[in-house]
Amino acid sequence: MAVAFVGCGYVFDIYMRTQWAYSEIEIAGVYDIDAARLETVSRYYGFATYDSLEALLADPKVSVVVNLTSINAHYRTIKQALLAGKHVYSEKPLTTDVSLTRELFALAEERGVVLTGAPCNVYSDSIATIWKAIRDGAIGKPVLIYAELDDNPAHLMSLERVRSPTGAPFPYAEEFQEGCTVEHVAYHLVWICAMFGPAVSVTGFSTMLVEDKTETPLTPADTPDLSVACLTFSNGLSARITCSWVAPRDHSFQVIGVEGALRADNVFHDQSAVRLERFSRVSLSARKSYSLRNLPTLGRLFGIQGSRIPLLTRWKSHALVERGVGRSLKHRFVSWLRHRETYAQDKMLGIGEMLRALQDNRPQPMQPDFLLHINELTMLIHKAGEGGMTAHPQTSFQPFEPMAEIATETRNYKQSYRPRFIERAMANIVDRMHR
Repeated sequence: MAVAFVGCGYVFDIYMRTQWAYSEIEIAGVYDIDAARLETVSRYYGFATYDSLEALLADPKVSVVVNLTSINAHYRTIKQALLAGKHVYSEKPLTTDVSLTRELFALAEERGVVLTGAPCNVYSDSIATIWKAIRDGAIGKPVLIYAELDDNPAHLMSLERVRSPTGAPFPYAEEFQEGCTVEHVAYHLVWICAMFGPAVSVTGFSTMLVEDKTETPLTPADTPDLSVACLTFSNGLSARITCSWVAPRDHSFQVIGVEGALRADNVFHDQSAVRLERFSRVSLSARKSYSLRNLPTLGRLFGIQGSRIPLLTRWKSHALVERGVGRSLKHRFVSWLRHRETYAQDKMLGIGEMLRALQDNRPQPMQPDFLLHINELTMLIHKAGEGGMTAHPQTSFQPFEPMAEIATETRNYKQSYRPRFIERAMANIVDRMHR
């Protein structure tokens, strides 16, 4: 199946970082409303171009439209593509109005085509590993989730100067106008809801704390740059998610059970290290020590944060080795450093999973009711306001089975967990001290 991209801005280059690993995906061409940008992308990647969106949609070769336009253009772009009989994969959120999102899914069903989209980190190695460890009983019954998505004080990050390898500016104005929640909370929501089903209630708060993030006039100028949400689930689990452009960077995700905890350092990294801690009196008591809490290497000897566990690998795990974006020594070094230390997302993976399901004639991994639920939760949190709110979502979905690799993996994370020597040796001493 041939795909065509609509929108060739900053995020397009992120998709292209891993495009090399998807030789099975034919890119028929690209289109952008900015003719200069379109020419730059065509020259850099060698893709064919379309003179208009209508020309792209009229191409019988194109089966799937990948929508990377700005959020305010999502609804009309997706609708045009669906009306043209094309399958659509769209960046998040599909829209910022749940009724319009529902309308688009109804149109897709009416036309007999698929509408799905980002974020595709739900297919990552890290969440597959966490999901498998939970199913193995490694932390007992999960009861609490702490999810952070603080993305640094935006007003200090000089985002106006950030460019992609092909020169596309970072869309900082759109990001600020849409807000940290609309842009980011779905990365955590898809992990949580995939594993634990739909949320049954949401208590949220959102506000703007820093007014002057940029000299560029913003409309609106008061979009929240902080949100906090507490979600409850039918199985009794609670989750707290924080998003901001005010606090120092923290993209961590932690699932706490009655017997232990699982932690991934970075929801923006598809192969973020996952640590498993099986609680013991030694590790829990050791946390009382200032030095053990603040010296991770020393603390881990006593079981604090447990041990790093092997990641469960998936069909495109190799794709995160970036190729094709930036040919200079500088770009190659930056790609290596980014993958090792800060960020690694295979955004082509979502398209790959979509096409694989289409070719196998099976349902999409992320069904419309799941994406609609994520859309509703996002907007409830975003609009909660300074007075806060509690709501019961009107959308829901049937919990789905995890990725095939989880079901077929023979490793058992609970059985293979081994406390460190000092933690084992200290067990009797701590027990005596408590007596």
